[in-house]
Amino acid sequence: MSTPISECLYCQNNDTLHSLMIKICDLKVSQLFLFKEQSYFGRCNVVYNNHGVEFHELSNEERNAFMKDVATVGKAITEAFNPTKVNYGAYSDTLSHLHMHIVPKYKDGYKFGGVFEMNPQKSMLSDAEYFEIIEKIKSKL
Repeated sequence: MSTPISECLYCQNNDTLHSLMIKICDLKVSQLFLFKEQSYFGRCNVVYNNHGVEFHELSNEERNAFMKDVATVGKAITEAFNPTKVNYGAYSDTLSHLHMHIVPKYKDGYKFGGVFEMNPQKSMLSDAEYFEIIEKIKSKL
């Protein structure tokens, strides 16, 4: 079941989106957001520009461009924060807008070795700390 554009978090660019994430920048075919909840330090979301598309519906060119954006962000996060591993997750059960969670995991960090929690509400930062993370990611893009 597809989420209508009028109810889509990303398409509406509404207060709910801004309470959860901070836009970092535009990429080739997507946008990059930093999650405010930072239990997984550096966790971001790469959000495809078009609403309502399933991954398998993209043309080869569109899919390759999206995955290039995802890989670019994964590399930038790795260079910026040196996580033990970067996990990637695409979950769209309740929000049919193609996006990929980029989740850095650290050996001694939160939930290493397990599936990440979507929003554990354990680590919120100051505006200055978010700014510092964003600038570090941008410097590696």
